[in-house]
Amino acid sequence: MRTLRVYVDTSVFGGVFDDEFAEPSRRFFDRVRAGEFIVLVSETTLGEIAGAPRHIRDFFDDMPQDSLVETADSPEVEDLTQAYIAAGVVTVGHLADARHVAAAVVAEADFVLSWNFRHLVNYRRQRGYNAISELNGYRRIRILSPLEVFHDEEQDV
Repeated sequence: MRTLRVYVDTSVFGGVFDDEFAEPSRRFFDRVRAGEFIVLVSETTLGEIAGAPRHIRDFFDDMPQDSLVETADSPEVEDLTQAYIAAGVVTVGHLADARHVAAAVVAEADFVLSWNFRHLVNYRRQRGYNAISELNGYRRIRILSPLEVFHDEEQDV
């Protein structure tokens, strides 16, 4: 079975240190360390991590290098980002959120993982991102929180 390639935004790295999100975030990264997932990060994510508190940067730096793949910024990512903005999926004030999704779609990630419920893990926005992605010749993508990744497994008893 192929290892899943998951685009992870900055909120999941920060979630490791947030009381509300720590357990599922840590659980996800434990599974990354076990080789079950490859983490895709974009230049946007790397820039956000560079500006994050030291403990988040240290956590990121301690990730096994063979589990991280940096996606390249490209004209395709920028064009798709601008298409999301032009369609009103999100406003220009949330350009980074649109860029996260565009980077994941262009890199053909299996899904996006985020704690951003307002602009990413949101049914209405996901429909918008996917409609614009399809109009531009890309496939649909799921946007999940770490809770959703493991929810089904907890039910299978």
